[in-house]
Amino acid sequence: MLPAAAGPPAAAAPGGTPLPRLLVVHHTSSPALQAMLEAAVAGARDPELEGIDVTVRPALAANVPDVLAADGFVLGTPANIGYMSGALKYFFDQIYYPCLQAKPRAPYGLYVHGASDTTGAVRAVTSIATGLGWTEVVSPVAVTGPVGGDVERRCYELGATVAANLTGP
Repeated sequence: MLPAAAGPPAAAAPGGTPLPRLLVVHHTSSPALQAMLEAAVAGARDPELEGIDVTVRPALAANVPDVLAADGFVLGTPANIGYMSGALKYFFDQIYYPCLQAKPRAPYGLYVHGASDTTGAVRAVTSIATGLGWTEVVSPVAVTGPVGGDVERRCYELGATVAANLTGP
């Protein structure tokens, strides 16, 4: 499992300029979600994407300073009873007003795993992210059932796409 402990301040490029930070906020409650998380983080850390500081936080531990320090976001959640997990909802409840419009046009991506339907979870997260002023830069990876190589590849691409949007033109 990926570490959840708070990390150091943003890494810096030579010359002291802070690196762009990608914050991965996840609720990983199953092996399927663990595989999706690991693939998204691997994509964000693709060796061709130099100069990105990737920070990974469980949804119940991520907070306002994490969001304010970030330049982009990858969000991961199970679809529970047709909605995002309570943990991701708690994250949004904690950061929404303090971070409202603090990160306009920040790129984000979303992955969701459900037993039977992911539509409500995707709709809810998209609505909240839009309210925060964030910009969806890649279609959500929303799946039901087993997670295999194709889903992992799509999650890898999701992480890489969001990270690539932090590197500038």
